Amino acid sequence: MTSIIERLKHFNPVRKLVYFVVGAVSYPGLAIINKLKISGTENLKGLPREKVLFVSNHQTYFADVITFLHIFCAVKWGKMNRLGIPYYLLNPFTRVNYVAAEETMKGSFISRLFLLAGGLTVKRTWRAEGKEVRRGLDPSDTRKISRALENNWVITFPQGTTKPFAPGRKGTALIIKQVKPVVIPVVISGFWRAF
Repeated sequence: MTSIIERLKHFNPVRKLVYFVVGAVSYPGLAIINKLKISGTENLKGLPREKVLFVSNHQTYFADVITFLHIFCAVKWGKMNRLGIPYYLLNPFTRVNYVAAEETMKGSFISRLFLLAGGLTVKRTWRAEGKEVRRGLDPSDTRKISRALENNWVITFPQGTTKPFAPGRKGTALIIKQVKPVVIPVVISGFWRAF
């Protein structure tokens, strides 16, 4: 099943369909119930279409990435610091990948489906199956992210966990040093309360 997902996630109509379905389901929770507040989207307008790395804290398993995708699509349609009516889901901005823990994304059918939205799975170097471990950085994970940056924007959560104040992982710094992308720091606040 994983190899099928790997092939399908590069097929843009499939990715657009996933954005539309997940976006339509998640929009009411983000925009209506929780009244999402956005600032700084004016900084997205002049960015190149590749080699842009969004570095963010992580508060929920999926809402963070889904919100990024909503915002990127809304900005593509000219909306600044707001989502507005989600007609942007009809032709979304799909040149985005996001980094996710392999063990999380293999956990359920829904998480595997979310991979179709551009997920890049990586092996955690510090945790496996709920236990603390110590293993070296997998070079294939770094290459995977570097290749994605060559053509797209990439969202990463260097803390690798939803726990606040966790230390950042070294892999993100290595990618920044090697690829030299435009790095956009993002702060997510209040998601753990909302979701």
